[in-house]
Formats: sequence, C-alpha cells, structure tokens
Amino acid sequence: MRRRLLATAAALLLVGGVAGSAAAAPALRPPQAAPAAVQVPNGVTAGAAVFDRQTGAFTEQLNTSTRFRSASVVKLLLALDFLWNRGPDYAIPAADRALLEPMLRSSYDDAASHYWEENGEGAIITRMAGRLGLKDTAPPPTGYEGYWGYTSLSARDTVTIYRYLLDSAPGPVRDFVMGNLRQSTRCASDHFDQHFGIAGAFDKPWAVKQGWAGSSYEKGTCGTASGTATASRTAAQAAPAPVAAADVDLTRPALHSTGTVGAGDRFIVAVFTLHPVGTSYGKAYTDIGRLTRSLNVPGAARPAGSWFGTWSDHVNVRPDPSTSTSAMTQLPAGVEVLVSCQKRGQEVSVPPYTNDWWAYLPQYGGWISNIYISSPDNRLPDVRDC
Repeated sequence: MRRRLLATAAALLLVGGVAGSAAAAPALRPPQAAPAAVQVPNGVTAGAAVFDRQTGAFTEQLNTSTRFRSASVVKLLLALDFLWNRGPDYAIPAADRALLEPMLRSSYDDAASHYWEENGEGAIITRMAGRLGLKDTAPPPTGYEGYWGYTSLSARDTVTIYRYLLDSAPGPVRDFVMGNLRQSTRCASDHFDQHFGIAGAFDKPWAVKQGWAGSSYEKGTCGTASGTATASRTAAQAAPAPVAAADVDLTRPALHSTGTVGAGDRFIVAVFTLHPVGTSYGKAYTDIGRLTRSLNVPGAARPAGSWFGTWSDHVNVRPDPSTSTSAMTQLPAGVEVLVSCQKRGQEVSVPPYTNDWWAYLPQYGGWISNIYISSPDNRLPDVRDC
C-alpha cells in the first residue's frame, strides 16, 4: 500500500542532512559492525573523543580541543565543586541530595541555578578548571555571568573530568556521581527525551550526562499526555547570544552526549555537536545518534535492530500495539528510532491511509504504529515478526 506523501516528504527532510541517505533505509550498518570512521552529518560541527581506560589510549579523536557551550554538561562540575573537600565521610545533607540527584539523573535546571548562584557562578568553573587541569574550560562571557549553560567545554576536558571521577575522586564522590548518571531518566525534568547519543548507540551498562540548548527546539513532550506541550528550557539555558563570543558559538542549537560505556566504565565517550540554525530537536537527536554509532568503541555492545525515520508530531509510544492503552511517552518530532520487530495490531487511520502493523521500539519498551514510520509499505522491510 502506498505511503502517505506527507510521510515521505517529512522523511526526506529528516535525513536530507546526511549524504547518500534514503527515507526508507533501515540500519545505517549491521548492529555489531565495526565503524570505519567518524560520520559527521552535513552541516554539523562536532568534537568527539573516546578514551579506553583499559589500554590508557584514545580510540577516537575529532576536534578534541574545540570549545563548545556546555549546556547541561556543566552540571558535572557543579556537582564536583559542591562535593569537594566535604570531610571524611562526604555526607550529603538531605536537602542537597534532593537537588543533586535529579540534577544528575534528569538534568534538573533549577538545581543547577541554585548551586551556580550559591557557590560563586563563574568562580566555580575557574576553581574546577584549576583543580582538574582543564585546558579549554572557561566561565560564561562577560555580561552573561548568570548563565551556567554558556560555560565552555571541550571533548578532551570532558574526558579529563570523567577520568578524575573514575580514577582519582574519593570513593563516595565517585559512587554518588556515577551512580546517579547510571540512573539517567529517559525523560528529563523539562520533558525533553534525553536518551540520545551514547544512550541510544550502545547497550547498557552505560552512564550519561547529556546537554541540549536551542531556540529552534520544540517544547519537550517526553512522558506527557497526548498533544500536551511543556515549557522549554529555563532562562539559564535560553539566554540571548552575546554579539561577540570569542571562539565559542553561542547561537547554533547544541546537543551533547557524554559518559561511559561498558563493564567497569571501560570507555569514556564525549560527543559535542552544533547544528544549523533552525534545526529541530528530532533532527539533532537523529544526527548525534548517527555520529555516536560511528565511533570506534571496541567491543562495546550495540543494540540489535534497524533504524528508521519517523514523521508527525506527538507520536505516542504505547505498551501494546493498540491505541486503547495510554501512551507511555511521545517521540521527538521526526526522530529516528530503533525497531527490533513488528506485528499486526489495531488498525490506525491517517486518512486516506490505514495500517494495522506496529513496530516494537526496544529502547522505549513500547510500540508505535507503522503508519508513522518512513517506509513505502505497511510492513517494514527486513524486520522480523515479533
């Protein structure tokens, strides 16, 4: 059966930034294939590093000293500054734990603003850069001292931060920070889906701290009711860009994925990306996913399945292949998703087209109707039946 023309057009827009991509192409490569080189989508500026703690060597380096505005990745430094020299047992008061845990797990902006204001704003960054020997990290530019998301970071400095956490930090500090990053929630506190990049490219175990900021990003709907939009990022992330920002781009939409992959946190991965002005969240999410999947992370487990583009806003992920069950969450508009299998379920109609096939998304633990997947036929090609 012919696919709706709107779906095809949307799919072409989604993948148009990657040379040689086709709207209906499933996987970019077999799930376990070893990538040959970093694949940076057209129009994207990227810095990336993969450090193997077992061998003590980098397996991937791309623009590692390029400075990016940190967005929420700076929350790692806010947490470490708070925990620095807290005494022999590093006890964390209940009130602070109630802020720090969601800040690390769900990227809670209000907590970041609290510690930024309480502990000296840019002085936090200067202190932590000196303590950890960070080379490219700097506070926000003059006139924007209150905006913690304008802190600059690089891929190599981010590797240094994680190396400190894993190899040098006191045990209670390491366990608290990394333990919370291992419990990263799919839906962030502002309802953005934050399991892009590392969280989508590799099977667990992983631990992640993500970052995102962009005026073109639509409002987050992750975990919300059908058709409900929520607030955008707080002012700490949505400040107007300075006229002159030295060598740090504060204008283009940013999406970053940092953390560890593999047993024993073997690999430290840092991916920083900037996207063309006007890029949607789903497009940026897809592009950083493709880039991260291309990284050389030897032996890391990669999820089985095929990647497909989607179309339409507010696509519901449901616990069963039926619209009679409440939505578990909603996809970012136009995002690429991993499909492991498909089956027939309730017929869905988007006039004049109908489809009774549903795709199972293992990374969401739920189903979406195939009518919202960018493929020419109702049944997806090269995808097994559930």
